[in-house]
This record gives sequence, structure tokens and C-alpha cells, in this order.
Amino acid sequence: MTRPFVTPRHFLDSAGLPGHGMPHDRQARIAARKAFVELKQVFQDAVDSLHGDRADWLKYQVRQAEEPVDLWLLRAAVFAELPARDARRQQLQMGIEMLFPDNAMPHVTSSVF
Repeated sequence: MTRPFVTPRHFLDSAGLPGHGMPHDRQARIAARKAFVELKQVFQDAVDSLHGDRADWLKYQVRQAEEPVDLWLLRAAVFAELPARDARRQQLQMGIEMLFPDNAMPHVTSSVF
């Protein structure tokens, strides 16, 4: 008894191969990936300046991030570890606002404490 020859594309849905579509769809995916990579680099720069066990955990988490939401979930922890007057905070805030324009954290312009 011989088995029928099955190619990998038979396991895909009938919509076709992933990645096919209009050129603007592909360009949008590329732009989104580029924005994610740029934000991840900003996160990495921010956590590279930190020291200690918590910093090691944050560095590991940022390196493992594969999607924008992974970075979104780490934002508060990174902000909590950065010094108040660190320039990386502003870079991180701007990067988050660019990738998540509707969900950015409010700006803190001055400290009354």
C-alpha cells in the first residue's frame, strides 16, 4: 500500500499561501515590523542601563519579546526601574506613543514631590 503524495500547501486553508495579497498589505506588515523592532531597540537601550536581579529579568523579557504587545506589557516595569530624570524615559515614551497612539501613558511634565 502506497501513501498519496501530499505537499505542504495542502495543509493550508483554501485562502492561499500566507503573505499573498496586495502590495500595500505587505508594505503595511513590513512597516509594522520595522516599528516593533525600533521600539524593541529603545527598550533594550533602556534596560541595558539597569543593574540587579530585576534588571536581569527585564533584560531577558525584552530580548524574548516577539510582538508589540509583549513590550506594552513590560512598559510599567521598565518605567518603574528607570531614574526619574533619565533621557531614556522620554525616548521610551515617544516610542510607545508611536506604536500605540491610542493607549499611551499620560505625560508627567513636572514633579511636585
